[in-house]
Amino acid sequence: MRRSIPLVATGLAASLALAACGGGSGGSGGSGGDGTFNAALTKPVNPSTKTGGTLRLANSGDWDNVDPADTYYAYSWDFARLYGRTLMMFKSVPGKSGTELTPDLAQGPGQHSADLKTWTYKLKPGIKYEDGTPVRAQDIKYDVERSLDKKVFPNGPTYFNDYLDLQGYTSPYNDKTPGKLGLKAIDTPDDQTIVFHLKKAFAAFDYFAMLPATMPVPPAKDTGANYKQHVVATGPYKFENYTPGKSMALVRNTNWDPSTDPNRKQLPDRIEVQLGINADDLDNRLINGSLDSDVVGTGVQAAAAAKIQSQARLKKNADAAPTARLWYTAISGDVAPFDNIHCRRAVEYAADKTAMQTAFGGPLSGGDVATHLMMPLIPGSKDINPYPSGPGNHGDIAKAKQELAACGKPNGFKTVLTARTERVKEVNGALALQQSLAKVGIQAEIKKFPQGDYFKLYAGKPEYVKKNGLGLIMMAWGADWPEGFGYLSQIVDSRVIRDAGNTNLGVKDPAVDKLVDQAAVTADATARNDLWAQIDAKVMDDAYIMPFLNVKGLLYRPPGVKNVFVNQGLNGLYDYAQMGVK
Repeated sequence: MRRSIPLVATGLAASLALAACGGGSGGSGGSGGDGTFNAALTKPVNPSTKTGGTLRLANSGDWDNVDPADTYYAYSWDFARLYGRTLMMFKSVPGKSGTELTPDLAQGPGQHSADLKTWTYKLKPGIKYEDGTPVRAQDIKYDVERSLDKKVFPNGPTYFNDYLDLQGYTSPYNDKTPGKLGLKAIDTPDDQTIVFHLKKAFAAFDYFAMLPATMPVPPAKDTGANYKQHVVATGPYKFENYTPGKSMALVRNTNWDPSTDPNRKQLPDRIEVQLGINADDLDNRLINGSLDSDVVGTGVQAAAAAKIQSQARLKKNADAAPTARLWYTAISGDVAPFDNIHCRRAVEYAADKTAMQTAFGGPLSGGDVATHLMMPLIPGSKDINPYPSGPGNHGDIAKAKQELAACGKPNGFKTVLTARTERVKEVNGALALQQSLAKVGIQAEIKKFPQGDYFKLYAGKPEYVKKNGLGLIMMAWGADWPEGFGYLSQIVDSRVIRDAGNTNLGVKDPAVDKLVDQAAVTADATARNDLWAQIDAKVMDDAYIMPFLNVKGLLYRPPGVKNVFVNQGLNGLYDYAQMGVK
C-alpha cells in the first residue's frame, strides 16, 4: 500500500515490504512445522501461547551495539524490542500490516503543529523499568540526547541530529543543567509528555519516534559507552549477562506489564545468544535443531541453501521473500583514482553481477540482479539501467576499458576492496567482484574487517578510508522504513557524513542534498516519489554506488519454533518479540 504524507502526519503509517532473519527449536524434520514453504511470510507458523523453555539464537559476529543510542543493524533493532520499548513501533504482525506504525510507549501517534515542526506524545501510564521504577518522559529525552553524541555513540542514524532544533547542543555528557536535560529542542512539561521541536518541517516524524533512540534511559543508570553491558529494560526481558564477542542471555522482566504492551509476548523463560559462531556451522546447527535462529537474518549460506532447496523436508521449513534491502559496492571518490568519475564508471561496467549473485546464493537465496538503488518495493522506483553489463549481466569489458582510457588508466590500477569477515556471502561476493575487475586490469586487494566495528572504525570512518586507500566497500542497506526518505537519505545525503559510523560512504553531491530536502516536504505522494527516483538516477550517474543485488534471504525455521513469522516493517526479519519454543 502506498502511503501519503497526510496519513503519516495524522495517524498510523502504512507502507510496503522488506525481508530476512531466523527462528526455532527442534529437529530438521518431524512434526510441529507448518509444512509449507514461505508460510511465515503471511501468517504465524506454529501459533502458541505456551510459556517456558529457552530460545537459542546465534550470530556469526557481534552486535554493532545493544545500546539504543548506538545501533543501526536491522537485526539489532528487531532484537532490542525484547528488552526496550520506543514511543512508536512497527506492528508485530505478518504481512503488509507489519509495515504500519502502532503506539508502544506512547498513547497514540504524535500530535503535530500546523507547520509540522512540533510533535507531541503522551506516554501510557504504568510503564516501569526492570527495577520497578516508573518510566518518565525525561528518560526518553535523555536517550535522544545521548544519541546526538556521535563521538561516544557513532553507529546510530542521524535523523535527530539532522532535524531537531539543536541550537548547538551536542551531548548530555557536556551538559551542566540539572539532570543533564538541557536540550531545548525537546520539552518534557510533565513526566508523561514529551514535545519535539524541529528546525525544519517533516511530515513523517512518527518514524523517528520508532527509532531505538526513543527507548528510555534513566540518567542515574547511564554509564556512557559501558551502558551496553546492562541496558535497563522496559521490555519483556532483561539482561542477565553480556560478554561482547562471546554470548548474551536475557531472562524474564517481572516488572513488564503486558496490559500496557499488546505488541509483544513473553513466552520463553530465557533467550540465549551465542556470538562469533562460524556461519556454516551456524546453518548446520539450525538444520539439526540445536539452534533456533540466526539472529542476523541475512539468510543461510550457499551450502545450506543448496541442501534446503533440494530436500522437501527442509524446504517446508524455509522462507524467502523480496526485501527493501540492497547489496552494493560503494566507490569512494575520496580515494584515487576514484576521484575521477570515469574510473568509477569502469567498475560499474566491469562488474560481473551474475557471478556476484551466484556468490550470494543465486536468485532464491541471494536476490535479483540490481541495476540502480531503489528496488521495486520502494514507492517511486523506476526501472533504469545506466550501466548495461552485457548479455547475462556478466560485465561489459569493452565499455569498462573505454572508461579506463577516459580516466587515464588504460592498463588498470590497484585498489582495496573491503568486506565483513563474518559475512561469508559478502566475502564471496567480493571475490567474484575481484575476479571480474581483474579482467580489465583493476587489481583489487580484499581486506576483511569485523562487522561489529565495520562502520565505526573502518569502512564508515572517512579518515581511515583515505589513509588506507579503501576504494571499494562492500555494503548492504535496508530501508529504515519502506519509503524514499527512510531508504535513501542516510546513504546519499552528504550532510549525514561524520567522523565515524557513516552509512553514506562517499556520495557528496549538493544537487542530491537539495533534492532530499525538496522530497522531505513534498506532500503529494506522486511528486515526492518522482523526486526520489531523480535522486536514484543522479547518484547512479555520479557512479558512487555500484548496486548488484536486490536482496532475498533464504531463512530456515526449525519446526519447534512457535509464533514465527516475517515482519515486513523490520526489514523482513523474523519477529523476535513474538517467538516461543516447544
